[in-house]
Amino acid sequence: MTVTIGSLTFDRASYDARGDVLYLHVGDPQEAAGSEETPEGHVLRFDAEGEVIGLTIINAKWLLERDHAINVTVPERVAVGPDALAEALAAA
Repeated sequence: MTVTIGSLTFDRASYDARGDVLYLHVGDPQEAAGSEETPEGHVLRFDAEGEVIGLTIINAKWLLERDHAINVTVPERVAVGPDALAEALAAA
C-alpha cells in the first residue's frame, strides 16, 4: 500500500483506531533524528539527512468525517481526501 501526500510517498501505514492516529512511514519504521509539527498539528519525522521518513496524522478519521479532507503542510499545504487514506485507515 502506498499513500501519496503532496510530493511525499509513504509505503507503510499503521492506524491506531483507539487514538485515531494514522502513522505513515517511508520504508520500515525507524527512530527519527528530528521532528516538526505542521501548522495543522500533525508531526513530520526526519532522518539524520533531513529526509522525511514519517508522518503522524492526529484525528485522521475525525478530520475526514468533519472536513472530508485532511490538510497537511509537507512543506506545501495539500488536502488529502478520504479515497487516498481509505486503505490505510481500514488496516486497524
